[in-house]
Amino acid sequence: MTVPDPEWQHHFIEANHIRLHYVAQGEGDLVLLLHGFPEFWYSWRYQIPALARHFKVVVPDLRGYNDSEKPASGYDLDTLSKDIRSLIENLGYDRAHVVGHDWGGVIAWNLAQKFPQSLDRLVVLSAPHPQKFVREVLSNLDQLRRSWYIFAFQVPGLPEWLIQQNLQNFVKNTFQEQAVRKGAFTEETAQLYRAALNKPGALSAALNYYRQLFTSLHWVRDWWRSPDPISVPTLVLWGEEDSFLSHRLTEGLDQLVYAPCQIKLLPHCGHWIQQEAPETVNRELLTFLRGSAIA
Repeated sequence: MTVPDPEWQHHFIEANHIRLHYVAQGEGDLVLLLHGFPEFWYSWRYQIPALARHFKVVVPDLRGYNDSEKPASGYDLDTLSKDIRSLIENLGYDRAHVVGHDWGGVIAWNLAQKFPQSLDRLVVLSAPHPQKFVREVLSNLDQLRRSWYIFAFQVPGLPEWLIQQNLQNFVKNTFQEQAVRKGAFTEETAQLYRAALNKPGALSAALNYYRQLFTSLHWVRDWWRSPDPISVPTLVLWGEEDSFLSHRLTEGLDQLVYAPCQIKLLPHCGHWIQQEAPETVNRELLTFLRGSAIA
């Protein structure tokens, strides 16, 4: 387990009318690191000190997670994206490099589509483009099999109760059992994830991210419409052996980006890419974010 860095600063900030907790380190241009399900800021523990040598790194707990506020609503993609745009502005910046994994990556895709003026560069780790993902889930049997849990989460109340009754196994099965590089998740790390999910309202909030996928009719409206193009330089990193999200979801992503775009598959790596292969991810992030131009 990574020992907490004494330079990690914990803060709270108002963003889009809710209170977000975040960890910060470093000075300079702003880099935001957005976590996924069922994590919190700590999933970026290996990236914070590496990036903070060159940037101001801010790592929020997303709406509903860990120490951030847990409102009853606001888990649709547009509101979550407004949370991040407001965070950038309230930190005193006009723009940021945005790096997102899993749900954080989905939010980052949407942010780049809806508010491109708020981004310098976009990095997505193991996170599908939202419109492409909905189409794939509903038309590809392999991805439907991998995404069974999304449909299970739609039942009100029951998933929370079942997970809460068996939280220890849920965390172990979600992280270590699904990781390719098992050593990435120690018992100490698992304890931290369990503690974050055990906070009042956190589990329901986390599941609401999935529930909004089908309560919103946006995906129906957007089914036949071409996605809005991404106009900022983009890097996509994906674990070749991701058990949740097939790397087929990377196919054609470069056609959605009207700017330089790189797509890289990491061999012998699962879904938890920045925790399973931190040195590789750090190197790719620094090369991309510090580069003056990309091919």
